[in-house]
Amino acid sequence: MSKKFTFLIVAFLVLVTGNLLAQLPKVACGTVERLENFRSEFVGPRNVDIWLPEGYSATKKYNVLYMHDGQALYDSTLMWNKQEWGVDETMCKLLNEKRIKDCIVVGIWNTGAKRFPEYFPQKAFYSLTPQQQEKILAIGRDKGAPLLGNGPVSNNYLKFLVTELKPYIDSHYSTMPDQQHTFTMGSSMGALISMYAICEYPDVFSGAACLSTHWPGTFTTEDNPIPAAFLQYLKTHLPSPNNHKIYFDYGSKTLDAMYKPYQLQADTIMKEAGYSERNWITREYPGADHSENSWRKRLDVPLLFLLGK
Repeated sequence: MSKKFTFLIVAFLVLVTGNLLAQLPKVACGTVERLENFRSEFVGPRNVDIWLPEGYSATKKYNVLYMHDGQALYDSTLMWNKQEWGVDETMCKLLNEKRIKDCIVVGIWNTGAKRFPEYFPQKAFYSLTPQQQEKILAIGRDKGAPLLGNGPVSNNYLKFLVTELKPYIDSHYSTMPDQQHTFTMGSSMGALISMYAICEYPDVFSGAACLSTHWPGTFTTEDNPIPAAFLQYLKTHLPSPNNHKIYFDYGSKTLDAMYKPYQLQADTIMKEAGYSERNWITREYPGADHSENSWRKRLDVPLLFLLGK
């Protein structure tokens, strides 16, 4: 296959994907409103898709769940892998059964190539030696651009979320803006940034759900100092168990097959910090792989844990 023909195929796929994602996602219930190319002083612009439950009313007040990788939450037909979290279906089911509190979902899109730098806990990275940092920054993805670019920018991503996006949401939607009613959730790298968010901003978030937490940080466990750095960060930055909830889980197939040893260490840290079944869950899902389909099947568990009545 010629390079020119390959380029044309790639360009076509990019065009098709871009056109698909430009559409508003179709939802099974409730409605989605989009903040298109929401601008920030800290990170690049991105879309934000806000899901409102059926019967949403300005006369009521709602909890807010901030979810990362926001383009993957609602409509599989717009996704490259034809998978989705099914957030709308699961939220509506639990709301209709009156098992969770009233809530809106703010789906923050990732920006593709900058996803890793924005989601990688920055303080953990800079706790590594300069030699370790240099080695990690040299890691490429699919022989392309470095996985972490010039280094993590997750501090700026959280500033965007906490000081720009959240004030906008609270001023334009009928929310309960206090810590007790504000939550965050994500999977894989999105799980890491959810953990980082509740640790860095414990006065903003009362709960975090971390599905298939990507403890390795890259795609190998050999000679990899990143998991130890993440775990040490967690140990020294965990918020108080008195007014926080944290959920972890992992499967056993594909990328999830790497996670169990590290999650067990994280569980020890949680216990030592005073967390118990009242405010912390770790679940293992044997046979589950690293995909939106898997997270969709168990989404009700973290939602009930964070928002249950």
